[in-house]
Amino acid sequence: MPNFGELKRYLERNGWTIYRKTDHWYYKKTMDDGTVLTTRVSHALGKEIPHYIWKKILVQQLHITQEEFNQGK
Repeated sequence: MPNFGELKRYLERNGWTIYRKTDHWYYKKTMDDGTVLTTRVSHALGKEIPHYIWKKILVQQLHITQEEFNQGK
């Protein structure tokens, strides 16, 4: 499983922008069809993301597969 630092790096390399910095970094990305995706990243960048949370992030927030994440990081 990736850590939060790898997730943050992926987002910054793939067109996501920070829209809020508080207890987490909050990112958003507007897709070509107008859909706005959002996710958040913990400040604990070295902490591994638990498997069950990672699957939700991929499917529900990033709308990508593990393979697409690996290619984009």
